[in-house]
Amino acid sequence: MNIEAIGKIEVGNHTTATFGGWTFNLDTIWSSLAAAVVILLLGLWMRRKLTSGVPSGIQLTWESAVSTIENQVEQSMGLRTAPFVVPLAVALFFFILIANWIEIIPTHEKFVAPTSDANTTYALAILVIVLMHIVSVRRNGPGNYVKHYFRPSPILFPINLIEELVKPFTLALRLFGNIFSGTILIALIGLFPYWLLWAPTALWKSFDMFIGLIQAFIFALLTILYFSFQLQTEEGH
Repeated sequence: MNIEAIGKIEVGNHTTATFGGWTFNLDTIWSSLAAAVVILLLGLWMRRKLTSGVPSGIQLTWESAVSTIENQVEQSMGLRTAPFVVPLAVALFFFILIANWIEIIPTHEKFVAPTSDANTTYALAILVIVLMHIVSVRRNGPGNYVKHYFRPSPILFPINLIEELVKPFTLALRLFGNIFSGTILIALIGLFPYWLLWAPTALWKSFDMFIGLIQAFIFALLTILYFSFQLQTEEGH
């Protein structure tokens, strides 16, 4: 491995197409579609295997994930307060998990992790934050929604406003940074001699899968916590 070879590694490079003045990252789009198809097929498979007796492995995995997220929602705000947060967090968790793991499949770089593209993570974060504010206005009313920016003191309004504005950026960049760093390390590992390549590749891919799992859970958990903060009533504040 030499410095010149490392300098030739291209990061953030995508297969693109331009339509109507907009540039689309095609590799991110088809990887996202592939992740969605995988989730859909797994869901159909689980439905066929669904039983009230001894659960199959995929049913057990699903029930464990749903149960964990339900417990988090119950502890944060109560299931009766926002039952819709459970399917939202579950959907985000499984989509991000598959999106994080899809690059591990040996497809000669035909599939990339969609979450290593900041456009994907920003889209997911904006979806969560916009929906959170819409629900907050509908539940607490416009008056209470505006008032929470001035609590516990009106002097804190600028800080509270900045905190809300940076939420989608922190939510998106946390996921993007962790997954994108894994993409860079895989590229660097590819510069190892072929006779030594298998060892670091196997170790890193195992670690990368673990990181992908943790990041999917953190994104789902932060989604729950953000909704919990916004859905507090005036009495709660």
